Amino acid sequence: MSTSLDLLKQTGTVVVSDSGDFESIDVYKPQDATTNPSLILQAAGKPAYQHLIDNAVKFGKNKGGSVDNQVNAALDRLLVEFGKAILAIIPGRVSTEVDARLSFDKEATKAKAKELIALYESVGIGKERILIKIASTWEGIQAARELERDDQIHCNLTLLFGFGQAVACAEAGVTLISPFVGRILDWYKKNKPGPAYEGDEDPGVQSVKKIFNYYKQHGYKTIVMGASFRNTGEIKALAGVDFLTISPSLLEQLKNDSSPVPKKLDSSAAAQGQPIEKVSFIDNEPEFRWTLLQDQMAFDKLHEGIKKFAEDGETLKALLKQKITA
Repeated sequence: MSTSLDLLKQTGTVVVSDSGDFESIDVYKPQDATTNPSLILQAAGKPAYQHLIDNAVKFGKNKGGSVDNQVNAALDRLLVEFGKAILAIIPGRVSTEVDARLSFDKEATKAKAKELIALYESVGIGKERILIKIASTWEGIQAARELERDDQIHCNLTLLFGFGQAVACAEAGVTLISPFVGRILDWYKKNKPGPAYEGDEDPGVQSVKKIFNYYKQHGYKTIVMGASFRNTGEIKALAGVDFLTISPSLLEQLKNDSSPVPKKLDSSAAAQGQPIEKVSFIDNEPEFRWTLLQDQMAFDKLHEGIKKFAEDGETLKALLKQKITA
């Protein structure tokens, strides 16, 4: 009997594993995988991955220079070690995140992206198998625009909560965006409690549907990959969207479920649907920032997400520093 996971794949949605724990990834046969500092931090605590940390520490020490330089080099290498191990399991691409502390610095983001790609190439992995994850700030989107255009480095714009962010990303020609469904739901439950917010009434689901419909109507090639789910109902409500990146626990629920997963989103139907007026932000920084500011949820969640990823990145650095100075 087909599982709900099989049925989801049959709607045309590409299933992506949202995990740094590559031992769990292989079970669900995803095409791609995404990581972030929080996921790598969770995985780094497991004994099975200590050899990756040891490799990264050795690399950092060999780089020399100050302890901080060694730690930064070790962290980049650790991200690549995880990415390489994941790519040995999946047929597609892995997303690797730029340090969240660079989210407001276009040039530093570009430099870090190029460093990560060079590190991957040094271990035999070409840039066509990597998506560089960058926060959907004004600076991040501009960095991605230039990386895609000038360096053919493919980017995944993450921490995307607002429609204006999505529009600017499409205009920038980024490969893929990750609108966060569950975190939008979290904000509404906390700040506007009352409604059930289930299925099609989930504000995170509604956000992704609008972005998907807009992209298809206006001919944008950027892939829409729903992310950050709280339940399988959100996932099923987006069946048919380009990609969905799903945590192992929710993949397991879908694998153990046999209820139907009808296709909810369809490119050709979206293109013919209720017209959404075309807008532009990519060359208008004041308008982009004002639109983001007007969307309290998007503004709050973007900055909260950057802060959390940066904190987890710092925790990883502290772990590596301990080993480098031992």
